Amino acid sequence: MAVEGSQQATRAWIALADAPGLTGDQLGPLLAHHGDASSLAAAMAAPDPARMAAALAWLEGGNDRHLISITDPRYPRLLAATQTAPVALFVRGDPDCLSLPQLGIVGSRKATAAGMENAEAFAAHLAGCGLVVTSGLALGIDTAAHGGALAAKGRTIAVLGTGPERIYPRTNEALAARIATEGGALVSEFLPGVPALKENFPRRNRIISGLSLGTLVVEAGIQSGALITARRAIEQGREVFAIPGSIHNPLAKGCHRLIREGAKLVESAEHILEELGPLLSLTQASLRAGDDHPTRSSKSDEAVDRRLRAAMPETRERDIDYGKLLDALGWDPATVDMLVLRSGLTAGEVSSMLLILELDGTVQPLAGGRYQRTR
Repeated sequence: MAVEGSQQATRAWIALADAPGLTGDQLGPLLAHHGDASSLAAAMAAPDPARMAAALAWLEGGNDRHLISITDPRYPRLLAATQTAPVALFVRGDPDCLSLPQLGIVGSRKATAAGMENAEAFAAHLAGCGLVVTSGLALGIDTAAHGGALAAKGRTIAVLGTGPERIYPRTNEALAARIATEGGALVSEFLPGVPALKENFPRRNRIISGLSLGTLVVEAGIQSGALITARRAIEQGREVFAIPGSIHNPLAKGCHRLIREGAKLVESAEHILEELGPLLSLTQASLRAGDDHPTRSSKSDEAVDRRLRAAMPETRERDIDYGKLLDALGWDPATVDMLVLRSGLTAGEVSSMLLILELDGTVQPLAGGRYQRTR
């Protein structure tokens, strides 16, 4: 168990986290009046003993389990800056990843095959560039986004609409375990024992957008919960991106509405990096300048910054291996086998690099497994 302060303080924060409707912006004046979390919790109605016992038992179940209150220096600053920030977060995994630059990726639970492929490819590319991919562990787009980030050996965060010990849907239990053990985190504002209630998921969505610099909507119908996340992002002053689709696809209608309302249309991962690049630099500088209790070393910050800068199109054009591949491709269509022979790269390297070049619009796939340079 990793929590701040004594067990008395831990109990107090659990009680405050369980207080209906209490949010971070309301907490400041209350703490100022009562002095500390213990005094405030004592002034409120006593928490349910069974719920308190369940929360303490969960926290004591392993070193990867954490309770992070809004006064804890590990609490993510971007989320704390929102008006409805949770009082405390239950976290399984690495709590420091909550303060890394994040992109929310959300969409329909009943996504098309193309939508799933797009979510996975965008997540893989962006996670490989150093962004943490944050989503809600739901079926469809969320699952593809988490999977893409893990496939790229990147980090991903799953925000739950249940207590931290419950995985919904149950079919994603193995995925959740990978997220928690491969550098990411499972996050919930709900106490252990809270089931998957319908009203929990809109609350979960504000945390996804609040943690993230921006939110990408891959596929969404008009009534999709992904649009709630996007609107929360707008309310929180964050960027919103949407992938357009066929006018005949009902799962593209939500994205098209967002674009009409001002969301940024994206056709490649580069469009997102170009928009977030300046914001990333400002955010990282602001966090380092104003953080008396940094959650990461400056070397770690610089490593992430370097990866993000290296992902920018003008930087990658200078990359030696990409240069080799583009030279081998020339301006005429070529297969992967031809490119392997010409470039000296492995088939795996060529396939991975072609996917990234396709995402940013540098190459396009043709019939017969061939690729052609577009610019």
